[in-house]
Amino acid sequence: MTEDIKDVIVIGAGPSALTAAIYTTREDIDTTLYEKSVIGGMAAITDKVDNYPGFPEGVEGMRLAELLQSQSERFGTKIEFGEATALRHEDGFNVATIDGQEVRAKAVLIATGSDYHKIGVPGEAEYYGRGVHYCATCDGAFYRDKRLVVVGGGNSAIQEAIFLTRFATHIDLLVRSTVKASEILQKDMQQYVDSGQITVHLAATTKEIVAEGGSIKEVVAERDGQEVRYETDGVFVFVGLKPNTEFLDGSGVELDQYGLIKTDQHLATNLPGVFASGDVRSGATMQIASAVGEGAQAALSIREYLDNIKG
Repeated sequence: MTEDIKDVIVIGAGPSALTAAIYTTREDIDTTLYEKSVIGGMAAITDKVDNYPGFPEGVEGMRLAELLQSQSERFGTKIEFGEATALRHEDGFNVATIDGQEVRAKAVLIATGSDYHKIGVPGEAEYYGRGVHYCATCDGAFYRDKRLVVVGGGNSAIQEAIFLTRFATHIDLLVRSTVKASEILQKDMQQYVDSGQITVHLAATTKEIVAEGGSIKEVVAERDGQEVRYETDGVFVFVGLKPNTEFLDGSGVELDQYGLIKTDQHLATNLPGVFASGDVRSGATMQIASAVGEGAQAALSIREYLDNIKG
């Protein structure tokens, strides 16, 4: 890393970040991406993406990430591994701390995404994307005519359980304490409970996800001090999202009550030259296709910003 002032730095290297880089570098705007873990973000560690346009048979998440990376690098995108730990606006520029070193840039795009809260039980990490999922819209269709377990009792868990009834023959909803979803959602779910499509198990604490031969077979839970086993073909966990915004503490970037970044219609934050796109942004739909669209929009906004400060 150098002390030179860069045109654009992007924090993150998921689909939104890589798309933005395709647009900026194609217009000869010097762009460097900093990624702390996996190029492609959560998309890259998804077994199969079935609802991204242009892939009628679906595409492996890693393959999609590789294609986006290759396309962005063809235009000159630079990708470096490093973790952002701080960001500040100073003397008309933005300064990011990456692995302890300061990188100065005229514009910054934050595309660090969000991560799903995990329940932290054996089998969860091992079978992520191969039987354990966190997005019903993304992966529900793989479970047509199958049994499912859904873990969670909030709004997202109820919404996603209802959505999954389009595919699954039966859903066991494991709720650690009581259902905390809105009354409207609980009323909506009741018809599926009455029809036998969803069974709600209160005070059920998930303890283990068990697989056999590489396939999920059952979920072990504890209810009233007793071990209970639920046969299933897959597990969907909906216990909340955690935006990757810890590094923004003290930066002045405005966040909403969930820790997501607030932006205007141009995807600009309240700090000059700082933009946000994708799953880290307040109001995002948490879908790869929309994250890609936001990446393109952010790139166009950044180009306009750079043109304005140049003049």
